[in-house]
Amino acid sequence: MNAILKKSARRISRIFLRGLVVILPIAITLAIVYWLVVSAEALLGGIVHLVLPDRYYRTGLGVLLGIVIVLLAGLTVNVWFTRALLGRAEALMERIPVVKSVYGAIRDLATFMSGGKSKERFQKVVMVSVGEDMRLIGFLTREDFTDLPARLAATDDTVAVYLPMSYQIGGFTVYMPRSRVEPIEMTIEDAMRFTLTAGMSSAKTAESGAAPGTEVTPPMTS
Repeated sequence: MNAILKKSARRISRIFLRGLVVILPIAITLAIVYWLVVSAEALLGGIVHLVLPDRYYRTGLGVLLGIVIVLLAGLTVNVWFTRALLGRAEALMERIPVVKSVYGAIRDLATFMSGGKSKERFQKVVMVSVGEDMRLIGFLTREDFTDLPARLAATDDTVAVYLPMSYQIGGFTVYMPRSRVEPIEMTIEDAMRFTLTAGMSSAKTAESGAAPGTEVTPPMTS
């Protein structure tokens, strides 16, 4: 009887953990979205109140103002005045010890997620050998250094590789011989996801369409 109860308890625990893996990402995502909406409404709603009388104010105008601000930022980002203003703000951020690390990590992630030219800089996914028994996943960013200072590339066989850190804390750009860089068959999106989650994500799971936490039966081989 005790053995049956223990077996049932283990089975229920596995089912519960499997359900937690499915529900937890959805719940956290919805919580973050809710927090962003509430924060935008609370922060920008006060600005709307300064312009509109209370009788004209409707819930959601703060969020709407935030969307408009983001759209205007995207439209004017290439204007010289906006670029100069953003350059000064970024230079100020880079001078503050803790803020510069947080700002740099968020900026890199936002730049990558925006697509376009940011992803084109990552030419291919590579594996970099560090020592004899350690390897890191990186992104080849440059093979030609003719437009840069000569001392940046030690030899004609030098390549630049960006090595992201897990959980998007930051990253390093290293310059090394091509012989220590090995291309791997992996998309940039899968490699970035794999790195950011400290190796816990699986490209095969995403491609198969299986929900997280579900068991995938491997194909039978003869």
